[in-house]
Amino acid sequence: MTEEAEAALAARLTPPWSVQPERVERGRLDGLLGRDAVHGGIALLADPLATPPLAQALERPGPLLVLDQVTDPRNVGAILRSAAAFGAAAVIVQDRNAPEETGALAKAASGALESLPLLRAVNVARTLIALKAASVWVVGLDAGAAQPLSGLALAGRRIALVLGAEHEGLRRLTRETCDELSKLEMPGGMNSLNVSAAATVALYEIGRRNE
Repeated sequence: MTEEAEAALAARLTPPWSVQPERVERGRLDGLLGRDAVHGGIALLADPLATPPLAQALERPGPLLVLDQVTDPRNVGAILRSAAAFGAAAVIVQDRNAPEETGALAKAASGALESLPLLRAVNVARTLIALKAASVWVVGLDAGAAQPLSGLALAGRRIALVLGAEHEGLRRLTRETCDELSKLEMPGGMNSLNVSAAATVALYEIGRRNE
């Protein structure tokens, strides 16, 4: 931690502390964590939290979001934030083609990373099959789909929303595994949105089924 951060922490939590800090310049922390990280002059090396199994995530109420190779940490963080705001149960990403829980991701998530499970799946298609076996209706968002997403039409079903990569969209096997494909109704002339914006609109639309 920096000298300033050490003084600020000491004012709130009287030393001695159980972990003895190493005092460094702020540039050292920027180098370790990246300039996008909001570190406040303090960094702690800790073991990652254990990822809950899918069955445990399904015990939570709300829809689920499945991200098919969404790689931008800011997009994943923003999706986590929207998912937490709209009462989603969990966000599921592909293990090998998704960003780590970095400072940039945590900053975009605005606290959602600490309150919403982020699951990592080795195989997205197999995860969708497992969700379907648990009576979850799997809806893939695709700009080329014939029908618009309708929360009212999905009333009475638990939903998993599947969103594809920023440029490529849903992969073929992912598309084929979904129960249905839907698009967002956009009368303004644009045919697509940023994936995090699309997730927010879709979560809002699903919430309308209770109106």
